[in-house]
Amino acid sequence: MLLPREKRQLAERALISEYGVLSENSKGRERPEEECDLRTCFQRDTDRIIHSKAFRRLKHKTQVFLQPEGDHYRTRMTHTLEVMRLARTIARSLELNEDLAEAIAFGHDLGHTPFGHAGERALNTIMADCGGFRHYEQSLRVVERLEKDGRGLNLTYEVRDGIVRHTVDPPAATLEGRVVKIADRVAYINHDVDDAVRAGILREEDIPEEITCAIGSGYGNRIDTIVKNIVENSMGKGDIIMSPDMTFVVESFHNFMYQAVYKNMKAKSEETKVYGIISGIYEYYIKNTDRLPEEYLSICETDGPERAVCDYISGMTDKYCIDKHCELFIPMSWQIK
Repeated sequence: MLLPREKRQLAERALISEYGVLSENSKGRERPEEECDLRTCFQRDTDRIIHSKAFRRLKHKTQVFLQPEGDHYRTRMTHTLEVMRLARTIARSLELNEDLAEAIAFGHDLGHTPFGHAGERALNTIMADCGGFRHYEQSLRVVERLEKDGRGLNLTYEVRDGIVRHTVDPPAATLEGRVVKIADRVAYINHDVDDAVRAGILREEDIPEEITCAIGSGYGNRIDTIVKNIVENSMGKGDIIMSPDMTFVVESFHNFMYQAVYKNMKAKSEETKVYGIISGIYEYYIKNTDRLPEEYLSICETDGPERAVCDYISGMTDKYCIDKHCELFIPMSWQIK
């Protein structure tokens, strides 16, 4: 009798095209393990990621708006979920491995800092003499080095490659990794419009007419148009692409968002405080490494105090980072007994 994993692997042979990755053909893990009876290697990777501490913290990390009031603004967690769904839809339509795309999508932002890209810029400046800081590299570090008390998650090669390549070139080795990269971009420029409208930063009618004429109005219509274009232009090809016209429109959309939202002073006014908060915490722990949580003390010895403190700060949620700054630098009121 075939095991559930073996049945799934047989199904993959029928469902996945020559351009996709069969789980049975994975390049494997850095530390070899016995196969699971129930799950393919990529399904196991997804489970390891969503049960990790770093994944749980995403629900309290900024996507675009710092500390927004209201329940419906995206966080890094909801962004990750939206990327995952887009990636699975595209992968399924192109007969690629949905499970691999899902695992990469779930892990792609694990290394993001508190306060979104403002936090990333702050740590990159602070760490300039130590190699800098880039969230996609930190995401890989999380799954390889920081989770499981330093043992890492021991993910497959394909998932780790997709995670670290989701922002930069050269592109991921698999088409599933390239799907996540394009899904990430499609997701954030569209849901950031949705949040900006909710916040009163934008109105739908502010979006240039040439963009709305090309991809429609409203969150769902825009995503539907772009995703269909990706599928139509990538079908039967060894790459994930949009048509030249759609590439131009999406780039124009991104440029519009950069000026109207990502550099908008009303939306970003609080970000000026981020560097002071993060740099203050960094300097404190560099001078007092013995006060780091125990799990980071061993990193001090192997990778140096700068990297250990950076790891600690980058893993913080927005609230934890603010609370830690208050704990270290704001005098507590006297307690009279």
